[in-house]
Amino acid sequence: MDKSTTIELIDFILESIRLINRRFKSIKSSDDFLDSDEGLDKLDAISMRIQAIGEALKNLYKRENELLLKVADKNYWSRIIKTRDFISHHYVDIDSETVFDICSNELQELEIKVGEIRGYLK
Repeated sequence: MDKSTTIELIDFILESIRLINRRFKSIKSSDDFLDSDEGLDKLDAISMRIQAIGEALKNLYKRENELLLKVADKNYWSRIIKTRDFISHHYVDIDSETVFDICSNELQELEIKVGEIRGYLK
């Protein structure tokens, strides 16, 4: 994978995190996803961005695993990729509480780690 493609994928991940954070801003509990059509739209949109992040990381890991392993271990990246697989293959089973937890507790760390990777490519 060439450096420009790697940077494009990393920038896509960072932009996806920004979009998720903007969409998540008004969500205060997992029930907010289920209480209205707007909440359900946000749940769908955020879930698809989480899936897309996982897909981008899956592609990066296949080609640039040493780069990813500079900032986190294989298990960390594997959990994110498995989340992508779950959303892709079991979309009907997506749980609003899980999406809420990812947005509340996981995205900030991911953004920092992906930003570190981006820094290695300058």
